[in-house]
Amino acid sequence: MQLTIIAGARPNFMKIAPVIHAIRRKVKDQNVLIQYRLVHTGQHYDRNMSGAFFEELDIPNPDKNLGVGSGTQAEQTAAIMVAFEKELIANPADIVLVVGDVTSTMACSIVAKKLNTKVAHVEAGIRSFDQSMPEEINRIVTDSITDYFFTTSEFANRNLRNAGVPEDRIVFVGNVMIDTLLANFHRFKKPEIFDTLDLKEQQYLVLTMHRPANVDEIEKLRAFIFAITKNVQGLPVIFPIHPRTAGVLENSGINHANLIVINPLGYLEFNYLVSRSKAVITDSGGITEETTVMGIPCMTLRDNTERPETCTLGTNKLVGTNPDNIGPALEELFAGNWQVGSIPDLWDGNAGERIVNHFIVLQKNG
Repeated sequence: MQLTIIAGARPNFMKIAPVIHAIRRKVKDQNVLIQYRLVHTGQHYDRNMSGAFFEELDIPNPDKNLGVGSGTQAEQTAAIMVAFEKELIANPADIVLVVGDVTSTMACSIVAKKLNTKVAHVEAGIRSFDQSMPEEINRIVTDSITDYFFTTSEFANRNLRNAGVPEDRIVFVGNVMIDTLLANFHRFKKPEIFDTLDLKEQQYLVLTMHRPANVDEIEKLRAFIFAITKNVQGLPVIFPIHPRTAGVLENSGINHANLIVINPLGYLEFNYLVSRSKAVITDSGGITEETTVMGIPCMTLRDNTERPETCTLGTNKLVGTNPDNIGPALEELFAGNWQVGSIPDLWDGNAGERIVNHFIVLQKNG
C-alpha cells in the first residue's frame, strides 16, 4: 500500500507524527508492506510555525515541499491544488491521508478524489456548526468526499452518522494530537523566557490568539487584552504571538506591564510553558485538547467549539467573544472553582496505531 501523507500547517505536524511512527514500527516489527510519501504543502512556512516541528517530533524531512506560502483563502487553495495535482500525478498513491481542517486538508482531498484516489481523513466529523469559520468549510467539504473517516470522539461519530456516512466507514481511533503529547511529555523543554522572567509554576497564564474575528479589529483585540491583563491579579500573561496577530499588534499601541509578547515557540517549549501554567486563554481548538489531558484550566475566546468533549469532560470552558465575560471567568479560576476534567475515551496515546492497523486490514482485504 502506498500512502501520501499531507501536512500543511502547524497543527498538522503533531497529527501526522503518530501515524508515521506507527508505520515505522509495523514495517520493522511485522514486515508490513506500507510505504508513504510525506508532502508538506508549505501553508505554514515560518520555521517556528513548521520547520522545527520535523526535528522535534522525529518526522522525516518531506519528500516534497510544495512551497505555496501565504495568500487569501482562494489564492492558497488554488496554489495547493495546482501544485499537489502535479505531485500526485508524478507519484500516484493508493490513499491520500489528510489531517485536521486547514486549507491544505480540503485542497489536497479535492485533488485526490478528482484523480480517483481514495481519501482518509484523520479528525473526521468534528463540527463547530459555524460556517463563518474557514475551517468549518474545510471540514464539511473534506468529509463530503472522504472514503475512510478516522474520528476522535463520539460527538464526531454522531455528526458523521447524521450526515449519512455509513457506520462501517467510521473508525473511532482516538486523538492523534494526544498521542504526540503523551509521547513527548518527558521531553518538554524549558524555554529561555522561563528563567529570564523568573516564572514560577502556577504563577502565570498563557495566551494564544489568532482567529481573524478576534484579532483583525484593533479595538476588539485591545478590549480582550485589557480584560485579561486587568483580571489576572497581576500575574504575567505570556503571549507567544502568531504571525497574523503580530502584524495587528505591532500597530495597535497595546502595552500592558504584565503582558509578555514573545515569538512563537516550538512544540516542546510551548507545552512546557502550558503544562506549568495557572491557566490558558486561547481561541485555538487543538490547545483545548492538550490542556484537557494535562489538567490545565482553559478559557476559549469563541462562541462555539468543534471539540465539545473538552468542555463536557475536560477542563475547557467557552468564554465567548465578548471581552466582558473574561473577568467573571478569571474570578472563578482564582476562587478555585474551575471544573475538574477527565480524559475522553481512547485519548490514550494509541490512535496512530489504530489508524495503521486499519490500513493493514484494508491491505489484507484487497
